[in-house]
Order: sequence, then structure tokens, then C-alpha cells
Amino acid sequence: MLLWRNMPGRCIGALQNNLALMYHRNIQVGDIYVARLMIEFGGATISFASLAVLFIAIEWMEPPEDFLRVAAGWLLLAWFGGALAMMLGAASHMSELVDKLWHPASYLLFPLSGAAFIVAALPPFAQDIVLWIPTVHGIEYLREGFFGTRARAIYDLGYIIPFNLVLTLIALIAVRYVSRRVVPG
Repeated sequence: MLLWRNMPGRCIGALQNNLALMYHRNIQVGDIYVARLMIEFGGATISFASLAVLFIAIEWMEPPEDFLRVAAGWLLLAWFGGALAMMLGAASHMSELVDKLWHPASYLLFPLSGAAFIVAALPPFAQDIVLWIPTVHGIEYLREGFFGTRARAIYDLGYIIPFNLVLTLIALIAVRYVSRRVVPG
């Protein structure tokens, strides 16, 4: 949850805070966003892995049943968070309203992200609704990697991957639009 929620927070307003870097010819707008995303991804990944190893070591939880599925779920969530962050970062350069709306929206989206519930435990009509939310698919995939057959995960990689591709395309278009209009400060 922190991965997709904190990445946009790193990118919103990042360009305004780093306009002086734009005097350097080799630094592009996308570089500022990618650098911030790498820092956030690295920190969240180290935190996630450290806590998992600690809890496994003190036997508060069992090791994941499928480590590769856990890693793939984590990367799907990171991809979603990174694309969302770049899109919102570019949009925040065009309007201050993005910063004011993102923070309350991120708190409202948390209960719907899939981190606080298991899709299989919901009634069928609620499952149909929450499966429109892309983070639910990534979290369910990660959950299946941890718990395997002990927890029934409901997800669709055929939904989250195309969603992330489209979101990435929109983000890259937004970054390109902003980069043509940015004025170094």
C-alpha cells in the first residue's frame, strides 16, 4: 500500500523543487521523476524485505510459498505506483490543485486498495466492483505468493498489466508535454 501511495507524493511538486537542475543540458524532466521513484522504490523494498525476514526469523510468519509470485506482485504494484506518480507529478507542474487533491484521495483509496480485505471474502457483487481497482489485482497476486493455497486470491493479470501499460503511456505523454514547457528557475 505504501508503495503506490508514497510514490506520487515524491513526484508531486518535484519538478518545481528541482528547476535549477534543468539548466544542465543532460538532465531531463523524466530524470527527476525516475530518480525520486528509484529512491522510494528502494526504500519501500528494503523495508518490506527486512520486515519479512525479521518476522520469518522470529516465526511470526511463514516464508512465502512462491517467492517469484511475491516479487512479481511487488513489481506490478511498483509499476502502477511509478506510472501514477509520473502522471501526477507532471500534472502538478501544470496545476497546484493536484497536490491538494492527491493527499485526501490517497487516504480515501487506501480502504479500496485491497490491502485491508481479501477479495474472496467479499460478496460477489462487491467483488465485481473492487476488481475494477488495479491495486487490488497486484495485492491479491502478492498475497497468493505468500499464502498460496491457504488463501484464495482473485486477480486478473490480463487487467492490471494493460492498465499499467495505458497509465504508463499517459504518464509519458504528460511528462513530454511538461518537459516542452518547463522553464528553468
